[in-house]
Amino acid sequence: MSGVNIQGLSIKFGHNEVIKGLDLQVHEGEFLVLLGPSGCGKSTLLHSIAGLIAVSGGRIHIGGRDMTEAEPSERGIGMVFQSYALYPTMTVEKNMSFGLRVAGTPKAEIARRVDKAARMLQLTPLLDRKPAQLSGGQRQRVAIGRALVREAGVFLFDEPLSNLDAELRRELKLLHQTLGSTMIYVTHDQVEAMTLASRIVVMKGGVIQQIGTPAEVYETPANLFVAGFLGAPAINLVPATVAADGVSLHGALPLRLPAGKVGAGQGVVLGIRPEHLRLQDDGRWRATVQLVEPMGNHQVVWMTLGGQGLSALVHDGRRVAAGDTLAFDLDESRLSIFDAGSEQRL
Repeated sequence: MSGVNIQGLSIKFGHNEVIKGLDLQVHEGEFLVLLGPSGCGKSTLLHSIAGLIAVSGGRIHIGGRDMTEAEPSERGIGMVFQSYALYPTMTVEKNMSFGLRVAGTPKAEIARRVDKAARMLQLTPLLDRKPAQLSGGQRQRVAIGRALVREAGVFLFDEPLSNLDAELRRELKLLHQTLGSTMIYVTHDQVEAMTLASRIVVMKGGVIQQIGTPAEVYETPANLFVAGFLGAPAINLVPATVAADGVSLHGALPLRLPAGKVGAGQGVVLGIRPEHLRLQDDGRWRATVQLVEPMGNHQVVWMTLGGQGLSALVHDGRRVAAGDTLAFDLDESRLSIFDAGSEQRL
C-alpha cells in the first residue's frame, strides 16, 4: 500500500496545457475518485501517475519515492483500462497471469495470486474460458483481476465501469474494503463517484475545483461548476440581487440572509438542492407545476415561479399534476450562496 504525492504537475500537448500546476495528495489506503466532464484532464492525470504520459513540469512521488521519470513497470502500480485490453487467444487464467509470467514470477506464486484474485472476483469457474466466451462484466472482472495479481501498492482505474451494471461497482467497493489498497479511479459519472469514493477530486479544464468527501462536495460545493455537476436532478440555481440593507434578496425567492454575508447591490446565485425544497400548505411561495416525473418511491416535480424553473423531490405519495399550484418552502440552513461574478461560494 502506497500513497501518491503530486506537486506542481504540468502536462502539455504541443501548446495546449492540459494539466496546470496541479498539487494532489492521495493518502495510503483511500479510494480517490477523479471526477469531471470529458476533456477536463482526469485521464491525463491518471496516465501521468502510471508513467504512460511524460510530464512537462512538477514531480510525482509514489510510496515516498520520486517516480516522475520512472518506467511504468518500476512504479508499483496496477492499472485497469476502459477497453479491457484482453488477449483474445488466451484463457482467463493466462490473461490474468501474463504479466507475472513475463516478469519471471515462480509458477507456484503465480498460481496462488491468480487463485486469490479469481475467488475475490468470482472468476474461478471461468479460468479456462477465452474472452469471446465471457460477458462484458466478466471481461471487466478479468481486467481487474489482471491488475490485482500484481499485488501493487497503488491501483489505477480509467473509467472501468462504463456501460456496466451497479453490481460490479458494489463488488469493487467491497474489494477495496477487503484489500485496503490505495485506489485512484477516473469517471465522468457522478453516481460512481458518490458511491465509491473516500474523497472526490472535481476537475475542470485541467484544474482541481474541489477536493472533499462525497458529502462535502455535494452539500457545500466550492463553486457553481461543482454545484451544477453533482446531483440528479440538478441543483436549482436562482439568481438574485442583494437589497440596500445588505441582507435581503430581490428575485424569485426573496430571503433574508445573515448580516455580513453579502453586500448591497451584489449579484448572487442561490443553490437549492431539490430535496431541500419542501411542498407544504403553509409554504411562503406558490409555483405552477409544469411536469411530474414518477420515479417509483418518489416524484420529481418541475415548477415555475416568476419565470424561474424549480425542481422538488416529493416522497409523501401526494398526487400532483401539470397545472397544479403548489405552496412550498425551503430549508434555508442547506442553501448555497455563490457570487454571480466569480461563481465562488460565499
